[in-house]
Amino acid sequence: MAVTLAEVAVRAGVSPATVSRVLNGGYPVAGDTRTRVERAVEELGYIANASARALAAATSDLVGILVHDIADGYFGILAGSLQGALDPAGGGEPRRLAVVCNTQGAPAAETAYLTLLEGQRAGGVVLTGAAAEDPEHTAALTLRVARMAAAGTRVVLCGRPPVPVPEALPVATVVFDDRGGAFRLAEHLLTLGHRRIAYIAGPPGRSTTRERLAGHREALRRHDPALPEACDALTVHAGFERSAGYDATRELLRRGEPFTAVAAANDTAAAGVAAALREAGLRIPEDVSVTGFDDLPFSQDTAPALTTVRVPLREAGALAAQLVTGRRPLPPGGITTLPTELMVRASTAPPPPARRTP
Repeated sequence: MAVTLAEVAVRAGVSPATVSRVLNGGYPVAGDTRTRVERAVEELGYIANASARALAAATSDLVGILVHDIADGYFGILAGSLQGALDPAGGGEPRRLAVVCNTQGAPAAETAYLTLLEGQRAGGVVLTGAAAEDPEHTAALTLRVARMAAAGTRVVLCGRPPVPVPEALPVATVVFDDRGGAFRLAEHLLTLGHRRIAYIAGPPGRSTTRERLAGHREALRRHDPALPEACDALTVHAGFERSAGYDATRELLRRGEPFTAVAAANDTAAAGVAAALREAGLRIPEDVSVTGFDDLPFSQDTAPALTTVRVPLREAGALAAQLVTGRRPLPPGGITTLPTELMVRASTAPPPPARRTP
């Protein structure tokens, strides 16, 4: 049996009118009261009656774009492409107001922004970047997405896994083949002759980290079933920032475990990797090969140019704009997978003869 608004009110210890004000947004409600109502909604799995919510259906031209950090090139390109595609030149369609929300990758900030956008009856929401793989957050996110979609808001998940909502709701997912890209990148290093491959993984508990690490390890395993375990000591979890790549590489050097290549979770961290190696007197690629991931614009201008995996960020932004405005229908199953591409450049080469292993 469906949960009623009255049951939510009882659980939260407030009146039904207060619950309605919190759900509809735009009304002043004390912070602690709002928190109790939102917690009751999530615990009970309340989704407002579709016919009742139709009276307040999302009709706004507002589109919220949630990013981890707009200063990061990955999110800047994605958000810029998306925002540009929301204003189709000469298309005869109304313009959309895009609002970029910086979450810094914090799950609490993500749900808080979704609450604000729901209160503004946003016509669309695009959530970008790696998802936090925390069951409690996933459940709360799924409920909020389902509730917004049931009210008429189009929701697009871009660069993250889908959430389990009913197929009839306007929720689309655009995913990148991160696993396949990481597999091809590791395969490239193995073909060059590298066996001692260090890996600077992203932060644990993130979908992108899991997918890229899984692809990397699968390539090692296929080449030699013993390689993943042999390289475990050369794997370090760190952030996606340049400083994280730098610190992780210094940690690897302190450990004293020999390696001939470093694969970083993204291009920004790879820049930190290269700085730490040069500081230690190591040449790239003569002594150590370095790879990144994403193919951000600067990766072609580094010295040497960075071998990486191209993630189609601009294409994804344009596609997300089409989906969130309804200019493109939802694909079968609601999921579109965009391919990634290995970009071989000058930062990788065979390992030096003295450091090669069979």
